[in-house]
Amino acid sequence: MKFEDQRKIMIRDQIAGRGIKDKNVLNAFQKVERHLFVDDDVKHLAYNDSPLGIGRGQTISQPYMVATMLELADLNKEQIVLEIGTGSGYQTALLAELAKEVYTVERIDFLIQRAKSTLVDMGYDNIFYKSGDGTLGWEGGFPTCSKFDRIIVAAGAPVVPASLRDQLAIGGKLIIPAGDRAMQELIMVERTEDNFLETRHGGCMFVPLIGEEGWHEV
Repeated sequence: MKFEDQRKIMIRDQIAGRGIKDKNVLNAFQKVERHLFVDDDVKHLAYNDSPLGIGRGQTISQPYMVATMLELADLNKEQIVLEIGTGSGYQTALLAELAKEVYTVERIDFLIQRAKSTLVDMGYDNIFYKSGDGTLGWEGGFPTCSKFDRIIVAAGAPVVPASLRDQLAIGGKLIIPAGDRAMQELIMVERTEDNFLETRHGGCMFVPLIGEEGWHEV
């Protein structure tokens, strides 16, 4: 079966079929080819509803979970988004389709360089890259940006990092898995003029968010 047909089935059965309704999110999944972000030996699995290894102990996330996070984020083309955990670059591409600009951080230099190469080849020019500690957000990144309309974290944290809260704009939303190393809960943090409001959106499993305000390497 052709990749295009597999992608249509993935969207129909695994994403729309499981309750994702945001048309912009569904259109982005149709446009971005997941098989371009995985190694040749697992390309035949690219449109399965499961995470896949991408090297260095990291994964490309389950499509349904990515779609859930993107729908919660309620993205539009006026927004500036911070992504923590570039990984393969697949979610980065989806964000680039949905938002004005994407600032993405990855602690593993090999992964961010490979993702950047793929994304540049695909023609994305609204993405900025930083190699470093994602728990500190865009601190020290270029171009300078101190506040983000949306922050999407693609790794599980023990708690919501204070640095990420601080970089969330008023009216903004932060989507992050938080809990223990083995199992987390998907949390949405919304920033108001004088408070942070949290809602919880079900259990999930992500690789650990490693860094100063996350887990320490073992």
